[in-house]
Amino acid sequence: MMSAAAFLVLSGWLYLICGRGAFWLSRVADSAEAAEPPLWPRVAAVVPARDEAECIKESVGSLLTQKYPGAFTVTLVDDDSGDATADIARGVAQGVGRPLSIVMGRALPAGWTGKMWALKQGIAAAEQSPNPPDYLLLTDADIVHAADTVAWLVARAELHGFVLTSLMAQLRCETLAERVHVPAFIFFFQMLYPFAWVNRAELATAAAAGGCMLVRTDALRAAGGVESIRDALIDDCTLARVLKARGPVWLGLTRRVRSIRPNPSWTDFRRMVARSAYAQLRYSPLLLLATILGMGVTFLAPPLLALFASGLPQWLGIAAWALMALAFQPTLCFYGLSPLWGVALPAIAFLYMVYTVDSAIQYASGRGGRWKGRIQANVSAQ
Repeated sequence: MMSAAAFLVLSGWLYLICGRGAFWLSRVADSAEAAEPPLWPRVAAVVPARDEAECIKESVGSLLTQKYPGAFTVTLVDDDSGDATADIARGVAQGVGRPLSIVMGRALPAGWTGKMWALKQGIAAAEQSPNPPDYLLLTDADIVHAADTVAWLVARAELHGFVLTSLMAQLRCETLAERVHVPAFIFFFQMLYPFAWVNRAELATAAAAGGCMLVRTDALRAAGGVESIRDALIDDCTLARVLKARGPVWLGLTRRVRSIRPNPSWTDFRRMVARSAYAQLRYSPLLLLATILGMGVTFLAPPLLALFASGLPQWLGIAAWALMALAFQPTLCFYGLSPLWGVALPAIAFLYMVYTVDSAIQYASGRGGRWKGRIQANVSAQ
């Protein structure tokens, strides 16, 4: 019985290594350059911002100094900030001598998450131009872009006809808490949504990274606009599913785009994961149970077998643990961390299991989806 269970555990990792789009290799990235289009389309960046005084200067500055050959505008939506977000952004625009449109957000209506409502207002403002944009760059207020980001995204989208082109921002990974959580977060995301599968038009797998999404305006309009996902907590992947029904999408890793939001404490990550983990499971207790069991078998069983079993089950556990650590290496390399972190992946996975259960508890207690003073989980039912 023990041997059969150990074989099952090892088989799971053999499948993940060999049969899940080679997600663990982290090869799908923005390394390839695309030919310049004959005519550069119009692009409008929309940045929702709520109490982002800490990050907005560098973020907006990176957008206003983009080296984009075509028409490019930037709209910031100040989502009822209680700090100097809008004033700082306005000062950045004056400093670089570039125009910045600032929309003061209206009160959040029922049935909307804060980010989607802010994007709705920003997109509406951008489209009021006499020459409305062909593409929308939907990006977050903590994201800093290299000067060629918009040009790269547009060239790639125009060459391949993508309705959504998204870059997974390089997250800050400096403190101990960030080193523990960030590479694992990227690893788990790629395991859940293998980028190679996302980028194949014939497959249903769809995902995006909300920090940097270039969206074709006509495709978004045909899909019903952001209104169609107005109550989504995991808005990026939800938008990707909606848009992939309209055309091909692309998602990859990058160093062009990085998040500067600090998460110095373990509590920061617990809140970040707990905010949306239960929404990912569609608020289903059965899916929660299946997820916890699946993660337990996948990540916890190998070290338990390796440390406490004997004979063949122990060796199978050691092999599964070694495969797990091996699979984690490309992500660790991307973030410049020691290979020894691979051995710790089971413990890190256990933390994420705890955060997922915490997410369900918060939802059950009416505190789900909390973000900057708002409780947003399942807002359509409120």
